[in-house]
Amino acid sequence: MEVSGVGSDDLVVEIGPGHGRLTALLAERAKKVIAIEIDPLLIREAKKALSHYKNIELIEMDALKFPYEELGPFKVVSNIPYYITTPIIFRLLNLDNLISMTLTVQKEVAQRIVAGPGSKTYGVLSVMVQYRARPEIKFLIPKGAFRPVPEVSSAVIYIEVLRGLHSVTDEGLFKKIVKTAFSNRRKTLLNTLKALNIANIKGLLEECGINPQRRAETLTIEEFVKITDLVAKVTVKIALNQSSGG
Repeated sequence: MEVSGVGSDDLVVEIGPGHGRLTALLAERAKKVIAIEIDPLLIREAKKALSHYKNIELIEMDALKFPYEELGPFKVVSNIPYYITTPIIFRLLNLDNLISMTLTVQKEVAQRIVAGPGSKTYGVLSVMVQYRARPEIKFLIPKGAFRPVPEVSSAVIYIEVLRGLHSVTDEGLFKKIVKTAFSNRRKTLLNTLKALNIANIKGLLEECGINPQRRAETLTIEEFVKITDLVAKVTVKIALNQSSGG
């Protein structure tokens, strides 16, 4: 709770509240808590347990389909269901009204999120989170802290969203280049990015000061941004030349 920084003026979204134990703690601190649960049985139980709180809204819904865009600025605090961890994080990071996320996730996922270039765990998730936010593992939770005992250890990670941390011309192209570059970690950038059918990709990489024989896990976010911006610039130039008959 302390690491989330939730205060009396905050709107908090909790994903997968279960029986509502964390929900109650959040309600004691926050202005309002929106708890999203897909299981109708758990919703009924939580409504009974939390009926005396006037600042909790329980919603029976798939959290991936919830219209977060319609909310004011909000924070997410959640013992997130592990099977939707990555899609939920990607969904939330696309929002302009998200302030931060404090999540309990699998330890391995947390390590992937905070990993830097050169690490074996550095990949698409690392780049896409760190493009928009500053993640930090706050503490680890042993398996025995949960009942029933899970097969994996957990970690609490705090992800602070920072506007303008990085800027790229075309975010869609950025995501495509990052995902393609990591699609086969054993191949060089030159070989993986050929799949995008970008004209003279070898020359473009060299123009960015990047050796085409490097692998994706060695690139910084700034280098991925540099590649994206140059590819976008060249693509627009080619399109303009074609439209003008040049």
